[in-house]
Amino acid sequence: MAEFTMPSLGADMDEGTLLEWLVGPGDLVHKGDPVAVVETAKSTIEVECFETGTMTKLLVEPGATVPVGTPLALIGPAKERRPARHAPKKGKPSKPAEPSEPAEVPEPPERPSPQPEPVPVPVSPPSAARLPDHIEAGPLVRHLAEQSGVDLEALHGSGPGGRVTRIDVEHAAAARAHTKSPRSRVTPLARRLAAELGVDLATVRGTGRQSAVRASDVRQAAPGPSAPALPAHTAAAPVRPSPVRPSAARPSEDRTTAMRQAIAGLMSRANRDIPHYYLSTTVDLAAATDWLHEHNRRTPVGERLVPAALLLKAAALAAREVPELNGFWTDDHFTGGEGVHLGVAVSLRGGGLVAPALHDADAMMLPRLMAALKDLVTRARTGRLRGSEVSDATITVTNLGDQGVETVFGVIYPPQVALVGFGRVVDQPCAVDGLLGVRPVVTATLSADHRATNGAVGARYLTAVTRLLQNPEQL
Repeated sequence: MAEFTMPSLGADMDEGTLLEWLVGPGDLVHKGDPVAVVETAKSTIEVECFETGTMTKLLVEPGATVPVGTPLALIGPAKERRPARHAPKKGKPSKPAEPSEPAEVPEPPERPSPQPEPVPVPVSPPSAARLPDHIEAGPLVRHLAEQSGVDLEALHGSGPGGRVTRIDVEHAAAARAHTKSPRSRVTPLARRLAAELGVDLATVRGTGRQSAVRASDVRQAAPGPSAPALPAHTAAAPVRPSPVRPSAARPSEDRTTAMRQAIAGLMSRANRDIPHYYLSTTVDLAAATDWLHEHNRRTPVGERLVPAALLLKAAALAAREVPELNGFWTDDHFTGGEGVHLGVAVSLRGGGLVAPALHDADAMMLPRLMAALKDLVTRARTGRLRGSEVSDATITVTNLGDQGVETVFGVIYPPQVALVGFGRVVDQPCAVDGLLGVRPVVTATLSADHRATNGAVGARYLTAVTRLLQNPEQL
């Protein structure tokens, strides 16, 4: 029996609030499956399971705040979901409704002798399947039926021997949904949150099982922190009852305060404990800009690239070339990262900052990296990040060019050992081959941990970034 514990989702996390379970007792879970939604001081995160097995017991109720490492649930070994496909051995009784092969069903000698009255073979499997104690359905199907409000006794199973399958339950639940209000499948936390935020559940599209509305769906449908500043004609529209807005504003303010406190504590520790050194260089982007224009000219609008994609890919490939900057400083020594997982700094609505990871960014083709970046930023701002995305980054990139900043020197996110900064692409006069001209350039900076590397290593990294950006066909 293994314990599923509250994970550490960043160096600044000491505790988390369990908002919602995505699975229940008896559910089969696999390594990497999201099983719970946890709220930290900075974001709402879907936490993945650490191993494969059966969720046997939930130890913490939604709404509870517990320290990192606290057991949240117990996971047992994976259970067999279907009966073995072989005929029962002679002398061993078997369940009447559990024959695995249709050809073996009508054999009277195989039926258990204790039965007082033999039943005709064509009738026995269906009648046995109707008995409450002999409903042929696995634990997962029973749990799904209980969640969906489906009566297993009323179903005629489509599986072998009349066994009720997951598809049977899903079809019955879908048919039942047509006769009930769409608000019938709402988690308790989502219903309470909707009341606090003034969200009409009838307008929310559920993303849970059987289209159930979850807490994350309600948050996404709720008005953002800037809602009170909307134009007068929008604010005056009778969409939400006005008394709800003040009560919804307070949790937002508390969340922002908690987030700033968490960031302040982590950055104070980083500045105190990490001996930073800083380097910068100016990169000529003329070749990259020409290549980008030509690529976008031949590409559909939805697949075009932005300069940030080239900058991120160059940063990832350079980290692969200079692995001394791609990893962690823990227990007074450097440990290299298993792959280049590029943390991307994302500013959140209402303030705050997270840096989720683009896994294996060095191996992504540019179009895929661009799509992954869009998806990551969207989910970061709507509270749909995964636990691995907020804890696996091996090196972080911050790009403030869209804010008009030309140079940025960041603070390293521990236990990482480096942070790369990119500013705004600007046109500057440059001397090239003895001739003066105007060319697009960007300032690339590096903040690095002097315990793990020195200036020579950092210079190699920035040189690699420059070379890659001046040869965009290598990206």
